[in-house]
Amino acid sequence: MTIEATATAEALQRLSDEGVSIWLDDLSRNRITSGNLAELIAGKHIVGVTTNPSIFQAAIGSGEGYEEQLADLAARGATVDEAVRMMTTADVRAAADILRPVYDATGGRDGRVSIEVDPRLAHRTKATVAEAKQLAWLVDRPNVMIKIPATKAGLPAITEVIGLGISVNVTLIFSLERYREVMDAYLAGLEKAAAKGLDLAAIHSVASFFVSRVDSEIDKRLTVLGTDEALALKGRAALANARLAYEAYEDVFGGTRWTALAGARVNKQRPLWASTGVKDPAYKDTLYVDELVAPGTVNTMPEATLNATADHGVITGDTVSGGYAQARADLAAVETLGISYDEVVQQLEDEGVAKFAVAWQDLLDAVAKSLSSKGVDGE
Repeated sequence: MTIEATATAEALQRLSDEGVSIWLDDLSRNRITSGNLAELIAGKHIVGVTTNPSIFQAAIGSGEGYEEQLADLAARGATVDEAVRMMTTADVRAAADILRPVYDATGGRDGRVSIEVDPRLAHRTKATVAEAKQLAWLVDRPNVMIKIPATKAGLPAITEVIGLGISVNVTLIFSLERYREVMDAYLAGLEKAAAKGLDLAAIHSVASFFVSRVDSEIDKRLTVLGTDEALALKGRAALANARLAYEAYEDVFGGTRWTALAGARVNKQRPLWASTGVKDPAYKDTLYVDELVAPGTVNTMPEATLNATADHGVITGDTVSGGYAQARADLAAVETLGISYDEVVQQLEDEGVAKFAVAWQDLLDAVAKSLSSKGVDGE
């Protein structure tokens, strides 16, 4: 092994040793068939994969690696919606098979691959539940996680889907209040599953708490204010928000409601740090990895962040626990300047749902074009 490879292994190993599961925030057909995903599992401590509509839009929209399946779908007259679901679930199924040894070795804790419900259903509870059931059936792998957005309509859907024994990745969480509602929804789902006699040990969940977008929006507002006091707060809100989320996690999963369930070998809903790619070039590109190290968490990274962490990440132990007072002070200072926390997090949720819906529509449009051209060629 080269010195560089050893350094890479050591940097990511330290993060894993601190209790952080490293998941890759990307998937494509080429990443699967080329052996790249298997290489990242073997060499860079990847133990899970997350996808979202934007990731699939980038992968499938290019058409690369999907030509044969697109031709087959066109030949049998598949609808655009069906074609997209057949391609995305095929990728998730294949990735789940590659990660199955990790799933088995960790008792289902890791080795997970997430796939999101149609983002156009984000404000429809019953449709989200139906879509989650359909996706779980289509992928048909025990290590799949169905992603459900943490909208108001998504909360009861989370409870219902967990209650059916389906593992869930709750996505698009920005606010501390909503995060507590997500944890409540998970516990309610476990209680429903327990009432049905389901094996609670087989149900897993993560709560995807978004990080960098909080800094992007609050920093923009701080820059407009332009005072020394405002500028000194840039780059601090997202970490503060995430650290207080971890405090809430410790509170809920150390409380009496959890204790009542815990005897059934039930699994905590782990916090997952999402949107960890740094968007401001003024900040260190591993900021949202180095500064969010805590046991029992997941960090899902785009490949650029994964490589940066391997190359020059500084893992110094737990950088979350014990920082709660400072985190509260940082968010309070932002509020004092007239920037509304509640307004920012609601805006980010609305934008997150809208962006995924646009990406999904772009994907549908690209696949429709491909099916049409291949249909004509096939004639």
